[in-house]
Amino acid sequence: MFPQASLYTIFYDQQKTRQRFNNTTIKTSFLDFKLSRDNHRWFIPLMPRAIESLDLGNQYDLIISIGASYARGISYQAPTKHLHYCFTPLRYAWEDRYIPPQIKNFNLLTRPLRNYLKQWDFKVAQKPDKILTISDYISKRIRKCYGRSAEILHPPLNTKIFHLDSHIRKQNYFLAAGRLLHYKKFDLVIKAFNKLKLPLKIVGQGPEVDRLKKLATSPKIEFLGFVKSDDQMRRLYAGARAFIFPQVEDFGLVAIEAQACGTPVIAFAQGGALDIVNHGQNGLLFAQQTPECLAYAVKEFSNYKFDAKTINQSTERFAVRNFKLALVKHLKKLQQS
Repeated sequence: MFPQASLYTIFYDQQKTRQRFNNTTIKTSFLDFKLSRDNHRWFIPLMPRAIESLDLGNQYDLIISIGASYARGISYQAPTKHLHYCFTPLRYAWEDRYIPPQIKNFNLLTRPLRNYLKQWDFKVAQKPDKILTISDYISKRIRKCYGRSAEILHPPLNTKIFHLDSHIRKQNYFLAAGRLLHYKKFDLVIKAFNKLKLPLKIVGQGPEVDRLKKLATSPKIEFLGFVKSDDQMRRLYAGARAFIFPQVEDFGLVAIEAQACGTPVIAFAQGGALDIVNHGQNGLLFAQQTPECLAYAVKEFSNYKFDAKTINQSTERFAVRNFKLALVKHLKKLQQS
């Protein structure tokens, strides 16, 4: 939307961002070196200072900060307007569930750092003139953590990539996709499908991959690893009987991508899924985050008839064009305030 805008970021890796920003003016912090780019979690204590070191002064009329962590701490001076698009309050400062189990064993050592990050995050969250966020779930968290209101602007769905394709037929498999992290609850899906003995494809990579593969005792569970091609991912979405979404997510882009391809979503009834899944129309919601409850929902799924076109139409509200129109309205209101 703003191709001439400068981009400020703590660090930048041209290869990992697939050279997408080659024509963008990018300015980085003192942490922008190879060791930190490859091992960024080691440098968490320095990140608040790193983002604050990027001082924009008063050279801009508008700053848009975007992210789930440090971007809102950018330095600037009046009369600059600041719109923050908040994915979530700083995860590992405010919520235990994002902390890997092995680190929780060192809670006494990590508590001072988490307290520092929480205090810093609260302070910088008071700076923006306006906060937008991605779901009702995160809007409530912002109110709880920051004492501020945040209007909802759902993330944009690329309907040019993810759409109905009449050439792809439904196949006899269920699909789960995402980073293989502990809080994504892939273990819950695997335990359910070990019992169900139904075909399951899992797309993604991450630190949990070895443990999850050992957990999968059913020969009908298949690990596909990282899928590089958007076209291949679209085909996987479209061919699945249903997409399994067992985690509490801030929003859930993979869920709306699946729905855009005409595939219903079976989701845990918390978090961003409640903004996405309308029970019985474009998917099913299950009430308890257990393998047994998920397995029951998968069995119940066969009693429903879902229409691919109806499911696809339910995602129109997330289309890029609607996102752009809504953001422009928010920016005009901010300019007039």
